[in-house]
Amino acid sequence: MEREKFGSRLGFILISAGCAIGIGNVWRFPYVAGYYGGGFFVLFYLLFLVILGIPVLSMELAVGRAGRASIAKAYNNLEKPGQKWHIHGVVGLIGNYLLLFFYTTVAGWMLGYFLKYISGGMNKVSDSGKLFSQVLENPSQMIVWMLIVVVLSVLVCSLGLKNGVERITKWMMLILLGLILVLAIHSFTLDKAGEGIAYFLIPNIERVKETGFWSMVIAAMNQSFFTLSLGIGAMLIFGSYIEKDRSLLSESIQITILDTFVAVMSGFIIFPACFSFDIPTDSGPSLIFITLPKVFENMAGGQIWGTLFFLFMTFAALSTVIAVLENILACNMELFNISRMRASIINFIVLAVGSLPCLLGFNVLSKVQLLGEGSTILDFEDFLVSNISLPFGSLVIILFCVSKFGWGFKNYLAECNTGAGIKMSGKLKIYLTWILPLIVLFIAFYGLFKF
Repeated sequence: MEREKFGSRLGFILISAGCAIGIGNVWRFPYVAGYYGGGFFVLFYLLFLVILGIPVLSMELAVGRAGRASIAKAYNNLEKPGQKWHIHGVVGLIGNYLLLFFYTTVAGWMLGYFLKYISGGMNKVSDSGKLFSQVLENPSQMIVWMLIVVVLSVLVCSLGLKNGVERITKWMMLILLGLILVLAIHSFTLDKAGEGIAYFLIPNIERVKETGFWSMVIAAMNQSFFTLSLGIGAMLIFGSYIEKDRSLLSESIQITILDTFVAVMSGFIIFPACFSFDIPTDSGPSLIFITLPKVFENMAGGQIWGTLFFLFMTFAALSTVIAVLENILACNMELFNISRMRASIINFIVLAVGSLPCLLGFNVLSKVQLLGEGSTILDFEDFLVSNISLPFGSLVIILFCVSKFGWGFKNYLAECNTGAGIKMSGKLKIYLTWILPLIVLFIAFYGLFKF
């Protein structure tokens, strides 16, 4: 059977960016940037995207395009006889499942709040914090939202790469980009918009001194690395669907620019709004489900802006779920030689059941605190993905691409530079072979020990 391919370069860029763009762009990046010195953090973040994020992304795409398979089989097609790099294919697949087991719940929250806003249900809410607590304590409601997310995602993926994943995700991403522009422009019109933007982007040496320079640098390094969802093959699969007419460094830059655009624009939405209504700029779920609803409550036309914001967040979350699910389906089809439809049906059941522990961890299973007192099952699953699967998976991909015991630097460079566009310089061999793996290794162990 001939391998499926994207219908257009735009489809590939938007879908790959959709995989990278997620809730972390909104509920973590703006807060971290503001906390660690505004412009100073942003500058270091951009620097690390160039020297860390983009190179690793180009490697993951190169393995996919050269191997013409998902992470489950790409190593098998490229490794030398007797090598064991393909073991990471199974590990990567597990990482994809773990990611969706908690991401479907979070995506369900976004969808649920969108439905509350568009129906006018939020107009009757006086305490957004209490409402979110009630949501977490209501498993039946969250199960319905989660199942809608799973059903929609499976339906899209079951239609195929071109007719389902590419066609629908492309429109979702275009609408998402339009929504974020509308929301940002509206935030610029608020009374204290200038103060919020200044807090976000103007370098603040005093905050750097308070937080510590190296703490700021490490935070920027971590954010630049994790924002692209590298290491579990979620990007690798899209490399396997593209032609060789464009260099992979050029494609990696395009994807990174879109991801960064959404992160920065999220800051333009959040900080002017929070400063205008004197509401703290919290990080994490509290920002999305407690802080911002308070902002919309005090804002003229709050229901409209709340509806648009949670539609934007729903699309951001769904694009990630669909992209990762596509990788899972491709792995299943290659490993077990089954049809896309059969893989879709099987994984609907797997996701519906596998998502329940995370969801029930806030209520029925709240006493299960695997990471210590106050933690949830979501925290545990997020820890496994963020602190183990992503960094160590990325390290494996890097070593496979640069080591003579793997695919090898010459093969990676040739694949990366095939096609028109910006080329990866061979002069970077020492950096990519020795320094880049050490940076990723540092991120991996720093995450484990800090936790």
